[in-house]
Amino acid sequence: MMDRTLKALSLLLSYPSAELQAATDEIDGVISADARIARSTRDALHRLTRMLGSGDLYDVQETYVTLFDRSRSLSLNLFEHVHGESRDRGGAMVSLLETYRAAGFDPVTSELPDHLPVLLEFLATRPQAEVKDILEDAGHILQALETRLNRRESGYAPVFAALLQLAGARADIDAVAELLKQPDDDPDDLAALDAIWEEAEVTFGPDPNAGCPQARDMLAMMDETASPLKPAALNRST
Repeated sequence: MMDRTLKALSLLLSYPSAELQAATDEIDGVISADARIARSTRDALHRLTRMLGSGDLYDVQETYVTLFDRSRSLSLNLFEHVHGESRDRGGAMVSLLETYRAAGFDPVTSELPDHLPVLLEFLATRPQAEVKDILEDAGHILQALETRLNRRESGYAPVFAALLQLAGARADIDAVAELLKQPDDDPDDLAALDAIWEEAEVTFGPDPNAGCPQARDMLAMMDETASPLKPAALNRST
């Protein structure tokens, strides 16, 4: 059975589009009805969905890009935080991609396989025990991202709080502390960001010319099934 809450959280972390704005009422309804998430977190997510749904599209897109594309420390590519540019990152990426393909899961997106919205879309189809294992394994990354977003007073922070609550376990405090030691880059320092991102991008996955899934297509898939993701894909090595 599809976990509609994970699907909804995946959508909230996706690049804002007109389709996403049109779907925010449904997304809000799904999250508001999920008692696994604390009431305060659901209230905060309600404010986020209202902001995304009623804000000027270009403004919400700029906010998203500033946070998640311009700031490496807030990257939604999970392996960025645990492997950086090491050889291990490439191996982990290929392994995760092969896991998706072997399971019959073929996300129609140009994003890398470890992009959090892609992973959440996948996990939305998996048994709860498996979901909890994988979210717990990624818990230190999720906690670090929530902390950094809270420091910026970002409305996206409660998405990560919700994911931690769905995991049902505390993140490894030492692992979180190690991640938070890494520089929290300034998204307004464009010269520094250019230097950070100057390396060539390596593409893992589907045709890079393919567009990201639109919100209505993702919502239409809420009752479809996919296949497993190995928990070992998210190692805690740093």
